[in-house]
Amino acid sequence: MGGVTTLPRSRQYLVLAICCCSLLLVSMDNTIVNVALPAIRADFGASLADLQWTIDAYTLVLASLLMLSGSTADRIGRRRTFQTGLVVFTLGSLLCSVAPGLGWLVAARVLQAVGGSMLNPVAMSIITNVFTDPRDRARAIGVWAGVVGLALALGPVVGGLLTETVGWRANFWINVPLGIAALVLAAVFVPESRAARARRLDPVGQLLVIAGLLTVTTAIIEGPRRGWTSPMVVGAVVVAVIAVVGLVLYEPRRRDPLVQVEFFRSAPFTGAVVTAVAVFSTFGGFLFLNTLYLQDVRGFSPLDAGLATLPLALASLVAAPLSGRLVASRGARPPYLVAAVCLTASTLALTTLSATTPLWYLLVVYFVFGAGFGMANSPVTNAAVSGMPREQAGVAAATASTSRQVGSALGVAVAGSIAGASGGTIAAGFPAATHPVWWIAAACSVLVGVLGLVTTGAWARGTVERARRPLEEPAPAGAL
Repeated sequence: MGGVTTLPRSRQYLVLAICCCSLLLVSMDNTIVNVALPAIRADFGASLADLQWTIDAYTLVLASLLMLSGSTADRIGRRRTFQTGLVVFTLGSLLCSVAPGLGWLVAARVLQAVGGSMLNPVAMSIITNVFTDPRDRARAIGVWAGVVGLALALGPVVGGLLTETVGWRANFWINVPLGIAALVLAAVFVPESRAARARRLDPVGQLLVIAGLLTVTTAIIEGPRRGWTSPMVVGAVVVAVIAVVGLVLYEPRRRDPLVQVEFFRSAPFTGAVVTAVAVFSTFGGFLFLNTLYLQDVRGFSPLDAGLATLPLALASLVAAPLSGRLVASRGARPPYLVAAVCLTASTLALTTLSATTPLWYLLVVYFVFGAGFGMANSPVTNAAVSGMPREQAGVAAATASTSRQVGSALGVAVAGSIAGASGGTIAAGFPAATHPVWWIAAACSVLVGVLGLVTTGAWARGTVERARRPLEEPAPAGAL
């Protein structure tokens, strides 16, 4: 049961469609809430930091558990884990929709994320094992990446429509019927598969990952509000450093580590991880600040604010499948470079953002940004799973997915903290307060292009085999 190799093509694409449905749920939930933030703030009297936690409670838990879920799926069965995730995610969504206060909402978001962590990396692992031909796999990943771009970008449109017509709680209960439908389809059509050798759990590594991500984000979000020298912020930084050092020292000694250090010997894999963090931190900050800007500075309704970001969705929808075809035919370098150019141009364009920036200018910026974002996803995902043993597809895919969520969480945390620390209340002075964020985002976008050049050449391809070899060898004596 190490992989599925005999499914007819029609069944392969049906499995792909079911996996993309789960991706639609989890990825859209990352962004659908953004446009509802002003309504949530008004309902619960939330601060800017509270709004950051509403987003980051979901993305942080998701990031913390993705690798555990990927290895668990390889161990006990990918379909079983996938179905469990659908049940937990659907339940969490239902609880979000009836939350009586902000604390309850954040807690329910955490439960959502626990279920969501069992969906995306596991679905990617299922796809990797179903599409065994490299070219077919690249095309399938292109479709997958297209759904990522579409879901993340359409979230504000759907969220705006639901918030304005029904209320912000509808953004959560809409997941319930979709989750139930995906659960039934998975039970009927998705084949079960698991790795040939079961991986052992790594509770110490899991605790270190959770501690590191939570404390870093806590320090970034709470620093401007509580003071950078406050005991809480300083303590969070100390714990984060200890967690990172602990991971570096402990994980290489594990027989089945949560963080597979050998993966990072592959230059394309390492480049994909760093690129994912850079792209998604840019996207997370972009969407968080722009949805607040459109509603609270420009006075747009939730629906109008969502519709204003529609060019981003359309550009992502077109660019992502094109990126997949480029990866299949010409490799990862062209889409990486196009992504870097588009992201850099669009973020630099926002360094002059003001309360009177013309709407047409914003729409062009959103379109260019969406094109860059859509181009970046497919090469990241393909580099993460290509060349690695199929038995560890879940872990490799989960590491890439974790990078996306880490980037998204950090993007929201950094963007909100810089805008708030610059004196930007969510009013007329807010646009100028966001300018430092756009300069940082432009630097991240340039990094995407540099990595695209460095990690796609002959030298980089040679490192893939050197990374793969230790993964196929028996663990050394004395490993934990």
